[in-house]
Amino acid sequence: MSDSPGSAPAPTAAPAPTAAPAPPAVPEPRPTTLRQRFAELRGPDVAPHPLDARALAALAANPGCGRRALLDGAGVDKTALAAALGSPAPFGQSQFAFMRGNAFEARVKADGGTELMRLLHERMGGGSPPPVPGEVLVPDLSAAGPEGRVARTALALREATGADGSPGVWTLLVHPLVALDVAGSPAYLEPDAVVVGPDGRWTVVEIKSFPMIDSSADPAKVGAAARQAAVYVLALERIAARVTGARVDHSVLLVCPRDFSNLPTASVVDVRKQLSVTRRQLTRLTRIEDLAAELPEGTSFDLERCSQAELTAAVDSVTAAYAPECLAACELAFHCRGRARSAGAVEALGRGVRGELGGLTTVGAVLAAARGESAPGTADDDPTVVALRRAAALRAEALRSLPEGAVAGCR
Repeated sequence: MSDSPGSAPAPTAAPAPTAAPAPPAVPEPRPTTLRQRFAELRGPDVAPHPLDARALAALAANPGCGRRALLDGAGVDKTALAAALGSPAPFGQSQFAFMRGNAFEARVKADGGTELMRLLHERMGGGSPPPVPGEVLVPDLSAAGPEGRVARTALALREATGADGSPGVWTLLVHPLVALDVAGSPAYLEPDAVVVGPDGRWTVVEIKSFPMIDSSADPAKVGAAARQAAVYVLALERIAARVTGARVDHSVLLVCPRDFSNLPTASVVDVRKQLSVTRRQLTRLTRIEDLAAELPEGTSFDLERCSQAELTAAVDSVTAAYAPECLAACELAFHCRGRARSAGAVEALGRGVRGELGGLTTVGAVLAAARGESAPGTADDDPTVVALRRAAALRAEALRSLPEGAVAGCR
């Protein structure tokens, strides 16, 4: 059939363009978990070094130190690391002291903790009936892995408190395991003992081998034990918040040898101050994952694969907050002190001096300001600069008034 006059043939539809084959999908890299990142930092074949209450108390005492927070969170053995850096720290108990401490703890807990429970009721019993020997419950807290032990401890605490409706009874938990979140990383803590009374009160027991002479012990050692016990109390409070009728005592029982014998005696230590400080300082800690994210690519603390120079660079890549007090608590303190001294940092002189010097951060800047020279980043009318120059002028005036021989000795 022909078209009508003047009509044009219908246009033919163009074939649809063939779509180009899609490129093969590239699988996205799997995100690295914090646990994997920590394993890379300390070495894939190295087991994590546990973070105990003593280390946690030292960490809480210096919350601004990112170096300690990261190394503790990653489970790096700081004692071995300090030795590899060439600055070993003289920490740790002697073998004799360790064996003596274990023997004393075993004596305190013998016979189902009879002597321990007697001391606790004598010092802190209040209105509760005295524990009857042989009737104190000592639950089995064994379980697979730290998570299992933490769960088993929490269940034993709940049962001993009578949260299921049963009456509470005297219960002794020997070496329970509790967990505490520290800057985003779990820390597993093991008190010597926790006693649950019939009234639902949980009491931390610290057993130490240093002597208590005439009912008094070394204040420095008692203070260290109180800071350590405060960490346990803080962890127990997290559990007690979920258990009806439970309350954690803010006084702990410190058990020590009496005089120079191996017989146990006890004292009550109020840890409310240490607990408040520990809670506040742990809250201030920088989150460990943020510290790990800021590390340069390839940073590693693997003691088996890294040279001393590589370990030094890795440690120095994490900011530290050194103070002379670190020498009594941190394994890396001697390394940090050496770096602070070589840099002329005023932190090596103590926190008090550092606070007084304001914007002057090096010893060189302090001396320059005292001589009347301009200090970088500090104005001449800065109160610290004015005070330093006044002190230098007074010193010069005092030296001028001395005999020549005495002046030579002062210089």
